[in-house]
Amino acid sequence: MLVIAAPGQGAQAPGFLSPWLELPGFAERVGAWSELAGVDLIKYGTSGSAEEIRDTAVAQPLLVAAAIAAAEALFGGLDQARVHTGAASGHSVGELGAGVLARVLTAEDAMRLVQVRGQAMAEAAAIEATGMTAVLGGDEAEVLDSIEAHGLTPANINGAGQVVAAGTLEQLAAFAADPPARARLRPLEVAGAFHTRHMAPAVDALREAAATVTVSDPVLPLLSNQDGAAVRTGADWLERIVTQVSAPVRWNLVMRTMTELEAGALIELPPAGTLTGLARRAMPGVALAALKTPDDIAAATALIAEHGALDPYDDGGPAPEWRLLVAPLAGTFRHGTVGAAPTVGAALSPGAEIGHVEQRGGRHMITPPFPATVLEWLVEDGDPVSAGQPLVRLQPYAARTGR
Repeated sequence: MLVIAAPGQGAQAPGFLSPWLELPGFAERVGAWSELAGVDLIKYGTSGSAEEIRDTAVAQPLLVAAAIAAAEALFGGLDQARVHTGAASGHSVGELGAGVLARVLTAEDAMRLVQVRGQAMAEAAAIEATGMTAVLGGDEAEVLDSIEAHGLTPANINGAGQVVAAGTLEQLAAFAADPPARARLRPLEVAGAFHTRHMAPAVDALREAAATVTVSDPVLPLLSNQDGAAVRTGADWLERIVTQVSAPVRWNLVMRTMTELEAGALIELPPAGTLTGLARRAMPGVALAALKTPDDIAAATALIAEHGALDPYDDGGPAPEWRLLVAPLAGTFRHGTVGAAPTVGAALSPGAEIGHVEQRGGRHMITPPFPATVLEWLVEDGDPVSAGQPLVRLQPYAARTGR
Protein backbone atom coordinates (compact mmCIF):
# COMPACT_ATOMS: atom_id res chain seq x y z
CA MET A 1 0.00 0.00 0.00
CA LEU A 2 1.15 3.52 -0.85
CA VAL A 3 0.95 6.36 1.69
CA ILE A 4 1.26 10.05 0.83
CA ALA A 5 2.42 12.50 3.52
CA ALA A 6 2.56 16.30 3.55
CA PRO A 7 5.10 18.05 5.82
CA GLY A 8 4.43 20.82 8.32
CA GLN A 9 5.89 24.17 9.24
CA GLY A 10 9.63 24.19 9.69
CA ALA A 11 10.22 22.06 6.59
CA GLN A 12 10.45 25.10 4.29
CA ALA A 13 13.80 26.38 3.03
CA PRO A 14 14.68 29.44 0.94
CA GLY A 15 14.14 28.85 -2.78
CA PHE A 16 12.61 25.38 -2.41
CA LEU A 17 9.77 26.20 -4.82
CA SER A 18 12.01 27.40 -7.70
CA PRO A 19 12.63 24.08 -9.52
CA TRP A 20 8.96 23.09 -9.28
CA LEU A 21 7.86 26.19 -11.17
CA GLU A 22 9.51 24.79 -14.30
CA LEU A 23 6.83 22.07 -14.52
CA PRO A 24 3.94 22.82 -16.93
CA GLY A 25 1.03 24.54 -15.18
CA PHE A 26 2.69 24.57 -11.74
CA ALA A 27 3.34 28.32 -11.62
CA GLU A 28 -0.17 29.10 -12.85
CA ARG A 29 -1.76 26.99 -10.12
CA VAL A 30 0.35 28.43 -7.34
CA GLY A 31 -0.14 31.95 -8.68
CA ALA A 32 -3.92 31.57 -8.56
CA TRP A 33 -3.76 30.27 -5.00
CA SER A 34 -1.66 33.29 -4.02
CA GLU A 35 -4.73 35.48 -4.35
CA LEU A 36 -6.73 33.23 -2.04
CA ALA A 37 -3.89 33.04 0.48
CA GLY A 38 -3.25 36.79 0.43
CA VAL A 39 0.46 36.04 -0.06
CA ASP A 40 2.70 36.10 -3.15
CA LEU A 41 3.60 32.43 -2.91
CA ILE A 42 5.86 32.43 -5.98
CA LYS A 43 7.87 35.36 -4.66
CA TYR A 44 8.34 33.91 -1.20
CA GLY A 45 8.91 30.37 -2.49
CA THR A 46 11.71 31.47 -4.82
CA SER A 47 13.40 34.57 -3.40
CA GLY A 48 12.09 34.85 0.16
CA SER A 49 14.74 34.85 2.86
CA ALA A 50 14.80 32.33 5.70
CA GLU A 51 13.40 35.00 8.02
CA GLU A 52 10.62 35.96 5.60
CA ILE A 53 9.39 32.40 5.07
CA ARG A 54 9.63 31.76 8.80
CA ASP A 55 6.62 34.07 9.16
CA THR A 56 3.69 31.80 9.96
CA ALA A 57 1.32 33.74 7.69
CA VAL A 58 3.71 33.05 4.79
CA ALA A 59 5.03 29.59 5.61
CA GLN A 60 1.69 27.84 6.07
CA PRO A 61 0.03 28.73 2.74
CA LEU A 62 3.35 28.16 0.97
CA LEU A 63 3.58 24.62 2.35
CA VAL A 64 -0.01 23.71 1.54
CA ALA A 65 0.18 25.08 -2.00
CA ALA A 66 3.45 23.27 -2.71
CA ALA A 67 2.09 19.94 -1.46
CA ILE A 68 -1.12 20.08 -3.50
CA ALA A 69 0.54 21.27 -6.71
CA ALA A 70 3.29 18.65 -6.42
CA ALA A 71 0.73 15.87 -5.91
CA GLU A 72 -1.06 17.01 -9.06
CA ALA A 73 2.22 17.02 -10.97
CA LEU A 74 3.33 13.63 -9.66
CA PHE A 75 0.12 11.77 -10.44
CA GLY A 76 -1.13 13.78 -13.40
CA GLY A 77 -4.09 15.14 -11.41
CA LEU A 78 -5.67 14.61 -8.02
CA ASP A 79 -8.19 12.06 -9.30
CA GLN A 80 -5.34 9.78 -10.33
CA ALA A 81 -3.63 10.46 -6.99
CA ARG A 82 -6.76 9.18 -5.22
CA VAL A 83 -6.85 6.04 -7.36
CA HIS A 84 -3.30 5.04 -6.51
CA THR A 85 -3.05 6.21 -2.88
CA GLY A 86 -3.91 3.82 -0.06
CA ALA A 87 -3.85 6.42 2.77
CA ALA A 88 -2.85 10.04 3.32
CA SER A 89 -1.81 12.26 6.20
CA GLY A 90 -0.11 15.54 6.89
CA HIS A 91 1.97 16.86 9.76
CA SER A 92 0.32 19.90 11.38
CA VAL A 93 -0.64 22.32 8.58
CA GLY A 94 0.15 19.50 6.15
CA GLU A 95 -3.21 18.02 7.15
CA LEU A 96 -4.90 20.58 4.89
CA GLY A 97 -3.00 19.29 1.87
CA ALA A 98 -3.84 15.70 2.82
CA GLY A 99 -7.49 16.69 3.13
CA VAL A 100 -7.48 17.94 -0.46
CA LEU A 101 -5.87 14.70 -1.61
CA ALA A 102 -8.64 12.73 0.12
CA ARG A 103 -11.31 14.97 -1.49
CA VAL A 104 -12.60 16.29 1.84
CA LEU A 105 -12.33 19.86 0.56
CA THR A 106 -11.20 21.68 -2.57
CA ALA A 107 -7.76 23.14 -3.05
CA GLU A 108 -9.33 26.59 -3.12
CA ASP A 109 -11.06 26.10 0.23
CA ALA A 110 -7.85 24.71 1.69
CA MET A 111 -6.04 27.88 0.66
CA ARG A 112 -8.77 30.05 2.19
CA LEU A 113 -8.55 28.13 5.46
CA VAL A 114 -4.77 28.18 5.61
CA GLN A 115 -4.80 31.95 5.07
CA VAL A 116 -6.92 32.35 8.20
CA ARG A 117 -4.98 29.68 10.10
CA GLY A 118 -1.58 31.18 9.35
CA GLN A 119 -2.63 34.74 10.11
CA ALA A 120 -4.45 33.80 13.33
CA MET A 121 -1.52 31.71 14.59
CA ALA A 122 0.92 34.50 13.74
CA GLU A 123 -1.20 36.95 15.75
CA ALA A 124 -1.38 34.50 18.66
CA ALA A 125 2.40 34.04 18.54
CA ALA A 126 2.90 37.81 18.76
CA ILE A 127 1.13 38.04 22.11
CA GLU A 128 4.10 36.52 23.98
CA ALA A 129 7.61 35.48 22.98
CA THR A 130 7.39 31.71 22.50
CA GLY A 131 9.13 29.02 20.50
CA MET A 132 9.80 25.31 19.98
CA THR A 133 12.80 23.06 20.52
CA ALA A 134 13.30 19.57 19.14
CA VAL A 135 14.53 17.02 21.67
CA LEU A 136 16.49 14.28 19.93
CA GLY A 137 17.26 11.02 21.71
CA GLY A 138 17.08 10.28 25.41
CA ASP A 139 14.53 8.11 27.16
CA GLU A 140 11.07 9.26 26.02
CA ALA A 141 9.51 9.02 29.49
CA GLU A 142 12.38 11.03 30.99
CA VAL A 143 12.14 13.57 28.17
CA LEU A 144 8.41 14.06 28.72
CA ASP A 145 8.91 14.38 32.48
CA SER A 146 11.60 17.02 31.95
CA ILE A 147 9.42 18.96 29.52
CA GLU A 148 6.59 19.01 32.04
CA ALA A 149 8.92 19.98 34.89
CA HIS A 150 9.95 23.09 32.99
CA GLY A 151 6.34 24.11 32.33
CA LEU A 152 6.61 23.27 28.64
CA THR A 153 4.26 21.28 26.40
CA PRO A 154 5.24 18.27 24.24
CA ALA A 155 3.72 19.92 21.17
CA ASN A 156 4.89 17.22 18.76
CA ILE A 157 5.52 13.60 19.70
CA ASN A 158 7.02 12.52 16.41
CA GLY A 159 8.37 9.09 17.26
CA ALA A 160 11.79 7.82 16.20
CA GLY A 161 13.33 9.48 19.24
CA GLN A 162 12.02 12.99 18.55
CA VAL A 163 9.79 15.10 20.79
CA VAL A 164 9.25 18.84 20.34
CA ALA A 165 8.96 21.00 23.44
CA ALA A 166 7.11 24.32 23.20
CA GLY A 167 6.55 27.27 25.51
CA THR A 168 7.91 30.68 26.35
CA LEU A 169 11.47 31.57 25.40
CA GLU A 170 12.30 31.89 29.08
CA GLN A 171 11.07 28.35 29.75
CA LEU A 172 12.98 27.03 26.73
CA ALA A 173 16.18 28.70 27.91
CA ALA A 174 15.85 27.04 31.31
CA PHE A 175 15.18 23.73 29.58
CA ALA A 176 18.30 24.15 27.45
CA ALA A 177 20.36 24.74 30.59
CA ASP A 178 19.01 21.58 32.17
CA PRO A 179 18.39 19.11 29.31
CA PRO A 180 17.23 15.50 29.72
CA ALA A 181 19.98 12.90 29.98
CA ARG A 182 21.45 11.65 26.67
CA ALA A 183 19.30 14.08 24.65
CA ARG A 184 20.30 16.76 22.14
CA LEU A 185 18.29 19.98 21.83
CA ARG A 186 17.75 21.83 18.54
CA PRO A 187 15.77 25.11 18.45
CA LEU A 188 13.31 25.13 15.52
CA GLU A 189 12.85 27.90 12.94
CA VAL A 190 9.23 28.60 13.85
CA ALA A 191 7.58 31.76 15.07
CA GLY A 192 5.79 30.51 18.17
CA ALA A 193 4.69 27.70 20.45
CA PHE A 194 2.34 25.96 18.05
CA HIS A 195 -0.01 23.20 19.22
CA THR A 196 -0.07 24.53 22.78
CA ARG A 197 -2.32 26.71 24.93
CA HIS A 198 -0.51 29.74 23.47
CA MET A 199 -2.43 29.17 20.22
CA ALA A 200 -5.87 29.17 21.85
CA PRO A 201 -6.77 32.62 20.41
CA ALA A 202 -6.35 31.20 16.89
CA VAL A 203 -8.89 28.42 17.41
CA ASP A 204 -11.93 30.72 17.38
CA ALA A 205 -10.79 32.46 14.19
CA LEU A 206 -10.26 29.17 12.39
CA ARG A 207 -13.57 27.78 13.62
CA GLU A 208 -15.39 30.80 12.18
CA ALA A 209 -13.67 30.32 8.83
CA ALA A 210 -14.33 26.56 8.87
CA ALA A 211 -18.07 27.24 9.20
CA THR A 212 -18.02 28.67 5.65
CA VAL A 213 -16.42 25.57 4.08
CA THR A 214 -18.31 22.65 2.57
CA VAL A 215 -16.64 19.29 3.24
CA SER A 216 -17.20 15.74 2.00
CA ASP A 217 -16.33 12.42 3.59
CA PRO A 218 -12.80 11.24 2.70
CA VAL A 219 -12.50 8.85 -0.24
CA LEU A 220 -9.44 7.15 1.25
CA PRO A 221 -8.11 6.61 4.79
CA LEU A 222 -7.12 10.02 6.12
CA LEU A 223 -4.99 9.69 9.25
CA SER A 224 -5.42 12.31 11.96
CA ASN A 225 -2.64 14.01 13.94
CA GLN A 226 -4.82 13.85 17.02
CA ASP A 227 -4.65 10.10 17.56
CA GLY A 228 -3.50 8.46 14.32
CA ALA A 229 -7.02 7.22 13.56
CA ALA A 230 -8.49 7.14 10.07
CA VAL A 231 -11.10 9.90 10.00
CA ARG A 232 -14.48 8.70 8.71
CA THR A 233 -16.37 11.92 8.01
CA GLY A 234 -15.60 15.34 6.65
CA ALA A 235 -17.28 16.99 9.62
CA ASP A 236 -15.05 15.11 12.08
CA TRP A 237 -11.96 15.95 10.04
CA LEU A 238 -12.82 19.66 9.99
CA GLU A 239 -13.38 19.77 13.75
CA ARG A 240 -10.03 18.06 14.28
CA ILE A 241 -8.35 20.61 12.00
CA VAL A 242 -9.74 23.44 14.11
CA THR A 243 -8.82 22.03 17.53
CA GLN A 244 -5.45 20.76 16.30
CA VAL A 245 -4.09 24.32 16.29
CA SER A 246 -3.76 24.26 20.09
CA ALA A 247 -3.40 20.48 20.59
CA PRO A 248 -0.28 18.28 20.31
CA VAL A 249 0.62 16.53 17.05
CA ARG A 250 0.92 12.76 17.58
CA TRP A 251 2.86 11.80 14.46
CA ASN A 252 4.12 8.72 16.29
CA LEU A 253 0.54 7.41 16.32
CA VAL A 254 0.09 8.29 12.64
CA MET A 255 3.14 6.19 11.75
CA ARG A 256 1.85 3.37 13.95
CA THR A 257 -1.39 3.34 11.96
CA MET A 258 0.56 3.36 8.70
CA THR A 259 2.40 0.29 9.94
CA GLU A 260 -0.85 -1.41 10.95
CA LEU A 261 -2.22 -0.70 7.47
CA GLU A 262 0.84 -2.53 6.13
CA ALA A 263 2.15 0.44 4.19
CA GLY A 264 4.78 -0.68 1.71
CA ALA A 265 5.86 2.76 0.52
CA LEU A 266 5.64 6.40 1.63
CA ILE A 267 6.04 9.45 -0.59
CA GLU A 268 6.60 12.79 1.13
CA LEU A 269 5.43 15.87 -0.76
CA PRO A 270 7.65 18.96 -0.89
CA PRO A 271 9.45 20.46 0.85
CA ALA A 272 10.31 16.88 1.74
CA GLY A 273 12.81 15.20 4.01
CA THR A 274 11.48 15.58 7.55
CA LEU A 275 8.76 12.91 7.48
CA THR A 276 10.75 10.42 5.43
CA GLY A 277 13.54 10.86 7.97
CA LEU A 278 11.19 9.92 10.80
CA ALA A 279 9.76 7.01 8.81
CA ARG A 280 13.22 5.68 8.02
CA ARG A 281 13.78 5.11 11.74
CA ALA A 282 10.26 4.22 12.87
CA MET A 283 9.00 2.22 9.85
CA PRO A 284 11.87 -0.05 8.79
CA GLY A 285 11.30 -1.89 5.54
CA VAL A 286 9.00 0.75 4.06
CA ALA A 287 10.23 2.16 0.75
CA LEU A 288 10.61 5.95 0.87
CA ALA A 289 10.69 8.82 -1.62
CA ALA A 290 11.21 12.45 -0.62
CA LEU A 291 10.05 14.89 -3.30
CA LYS A 292 12.61 17.64 -2.78
CA THR A 293 12.81 18.64 -6.45
CA PRO A 294 11.23 17.42 -9.70
CA ASP A 295 14.32 15.23 -10.15
CA ASP A 296 12.81 12.99 -7.46
CA ILE A 297 9.62 12.33 -9.45
CA ALA A 298 11.16 9.33 -11.24
CA ALA A 299 11.87 7.52 -7.96
CA ALA A 300 8.41 8.35 -6.65
CA THR A 301 6.79 7.13 -9.86
CA ALA A 302 8.59 3.81 -9.47
CA LEU A 303 7.07 3.44 -5.99
CA ILE A 304 3.63 4.26 -7.35
CA ALA A 305 3.99 1.57 -10.00
CA GLU A 306 5.05 -1.01 -7.42
CA HIS A 307 2.86 -0.10 -4.43
CA GLY A 308 -0.01 2.04 -5.75
CA ALA A 309 -3.52 0.71 -6.30
CA LEU A 310 -4.31 -0.57 -9.76
CA ASP A 311 -5.86 1.98 -12.11
CA PRO A 312 -8.79 0.18 -13.80
CA TYR A 313 -8.69 2.65 -16.70
CA ASP A 314 -5.09 1.88 -17.57
CA ASP A 315 -4.93 1.08 -21.28
CA GLY A 316 -1.67 -0.78 -20.88
CA GLY A 317 -3.45 -4.13 -20.74
CA PRO A 318 -6.72 -5.87 -19.93
CA ALA A 319 -8.33 -5.09 -16.58
CA PRO A 320 -8.84 -7.99 -14.16
CA GLU A 321 -12.26 -9.68 -14.17
CA TRP A 322 -12.48 -9.28 -10.40
CA ARG A 323 -10.54 -7.93 -7.46
CA LEU A 324 -10.60 -8.41 -3.69
CA LEU A 325 -10.76 -5.76 -1.01
CA VAL A 326 -9.01 -6.94 2.13
CA ALA A 327 -8.97 -5.89 5.77
CA PRO A 328 -6.23 -3.29 6.36
CA LEU A 329 -5.73 -4.53 9.93
CA ALA A 330 -7.20 -6.90 12.49
CA GLY A 331 -10.47 -6.04 14.22
CA THR A 332 -14.23 -6.41 13.83
CA PHE A 333 -15.80 -5.86 10.42
CA ARG A 334 -18.84 -3.62 10.24
CA HIS A 335 -20.91 -2.63 7.22
CA GLY A 336 -21.38 0.97 6.04
CA THR A 337 -22.71 3.91 8.02
CA VAL A 338 -26.31 2.90 7.36
CA GLY A 339 -25.64 -0.55 8.80
CA ALA A 340 -26.42 -2.43 5.59
CA ALA A 341 -24.00 -3.89 3.07
CA PRO A 342 -24.23 -2.97 -0.60
CA THR A 343 -26.09 -5.88 -2.18
CA VAL A 344 -24.66 -8.19 -4.83
CA GLY A 345 -24.89 -6.34 -8.13
CA ALA A 346 -24.76 -2.89 -6.48
CA ALA A 347 -22.67 -0.26 -8.26
CA LEU A 348 -19.93 1.40 -6.21
CA SER A 349 -18.19 4.68 -6.95
CA PRO A 350 -14.52 5.25 -6.06
CA GLY A 351 -14.18 6.06 -2.38
CA ALA A 352 -17.66 4.81 -1.42
CA GLU A 353 -17.63 3.46 2.13
CA ILE A 354 -18.78 -0.15 2.09
CA GLY A 355 -17.74 -0.93 5.65
CA HIS A 356 -15.05 -0.46 8.24
CA VAL A 357 -12.83 -2.40 10.59
CA GLU A 358 -13.28 -1.45 14.23
CA GLN A 359 -10.45 -1.44 16.74
CA ARG A 360 -10.20 -0.03 20.20
CA GLY A 361 -8.27 2.91 18.77
CA GLY A 362 -10.82 3.82 16.11
CA ARG A 363 -12.38 2.81 12.82
CA HIS A 364 -10.65 2.20 9.50
CA MET A 365 -12.79 2.65 6.40
CA ILE A 366 -13.02 0.11 3.59
CA THR A 367 -13.43 1.86 0.24
CA PRO A 368 -12.76 0.79 -3.37
CA PRO A 369 -10.31 3.07 -5.22
CA PHE A 370 -12.09 2.29 -8.51
CA PRO A 371 -15.70 2.06 -9.81
CA ALA A 372 -16.98 -1.50 -9.44
CA THR A 373 -19.89 -3.87 -8.95
CA VAL A 374 -20.26 -6.12 -5.90
CA LEU A 375 -19.88 -9.78 -6.89
CA GLU A 376 -19.72 -11.56 -3.52
CA TRP A 377 -19.44 -10.79 0.19
CA LEU A 378 -16.91 -12.96 2.00
CA VAL A 379 -17.65 -11.70 5.55
CA GLU A 380 -20.69 -10.63 7.52
CA ASP A 381 -21.31 -7.72 9.84
CA GLY A 382 -19.69 -8.38 13.22
CA ASP A 383 -17.18 -10.97 11.96
CA PRO A 384 -13.68 -10.81 13.47
CA VAL A 385 -11.11 -10.30 10.71
CA SER A 386 -7.35 -10.43 10.48
CA ALA A 387 -5.06 -8.11 8.53
CA GLY A 388 -5.13 -9.01 4.83
CA GLN A 389 -8.30 -11.13 5.09
CA PRO A 390 -10.50 -10.86 1.96
CA LEU A 391 -13.77 -9.02 2.64
CA VAL A 392 -15.56 -8.65 -0.68
CA ARG A 393 -15.06 -9.59 -4.33
CA LEU A 394 -15.62 -6.78 -6.82
CA GLN A 395 -15.79 -6.46 -10.60
CA PRO A 396 -14.12 -3.27 -11.84
CA TYR A 397 -16.20 -1.39 -14.38
CA ALA A 398 -13.26 -1.46 -16.75
CA ALA A 399 -13.50 -5.26 -16.86
CA ARG A 400 -17.29 -5.24 -17.27
CA THR A 401 -17.43 -2.64 -20.01
CA GLY A 402 -14.14 -3.42 -21.75
CA ARG A 403 -12.94 0.14 -21.34
